[in-house]
Amino acid sequence: MAVDEYVQARPAPALRPYVARYSGYRQAGIAPGTHRGLPSPYLTLIFTLEDPLVVAAHPDPRQDPGRYAALLGGLHLTPAMITHDGFQSGVQVALHPLGCRALLGLPAGELAALDLDAGDVLGDAVVERIRERLRSAATWPQRFAAVEAELGRRLRPGAETHSGVAWAFRRLVETGGAAGVAALARETGWSARHLTNRFRLETGLGVKEAARVIRFDRARRRLRPGMRLAELAADAGYFDQAHLAREFRALAGCPPSRWLAEEIGFVQAAQAVADHDGVHD
Repeated sequence: MAVDEYVQARPAPALRPYVARYSGYRQAGIAPGTHRGLPSPYLTLIFTLEDPLVVAAHPDPRQDPGRYAALLGGLHLTPAMITHDGFQSGVQVALHPLGCRALLGLPAGELAALDLDAGDVLGDAVVERIRERLRSAATWPQRFAAVEAELGRRLRPGAETHSGVAWAFRRLVETGGAAGVAALARETGWSARHLTNRFRLETGLGVKEAARVIRFDRARRRLRPGMRLAELAADAGYFDQAHLAREFRALAGCPPSRWLAEEIGFVQAAQAVADHDGVHD
């Protein structure tokens, strides 16, 4: 019998400045396939339950394909290609780049475009302890609680990102990527160049790159079968449908129609939960 589960949850209030959401997934007995790990405003931390995560192609093409019991991925501008043989399960944590110092002890900029064995940052013993607790838990809420407890122990609230970079990043998210570099720089009191340099060091992306990713992320999460792309483009802040299509090809590696056809099951499952409980990317 095929198994296809996908569940999302918000973190406890104390971790919400650092973690956007938890996602649990379990698939068994389905057709083998490939999933695109798309650019997002959040870093990716994945703990597998059983089978390893198989990354056939990384955002940085210089990285060799790999298999991971736990993976930590930085912000990026091109997709990762993840393959499976019909069996995969784990918990994915969406980490705010602004919370990277407090949770991981380093700025998100040091992880830009990289996929790492999470044990290289968290420690192998920590990763194995989390995976063991995930395997012994009976429900998704219990699994999320196990990850949250470990993250809570690592939290160092005094190690925040510079307030100017944090404000600029939050402003980009609030505006869906529409805020311009010059306007953001004026508000921080920095030059546009200084803001961009500080922003890249902290997050791994420049201000304009982050705006592109935020706008793209908003658009692809609203994309549905039968939707008029011209309307989606206008709603998401693109100049026109052609602009949206170009950005999809650049950031997803394929046109919107192909991505939707390949990912429709995953998208519907994620959005059903997001619409129900208020969890958003």
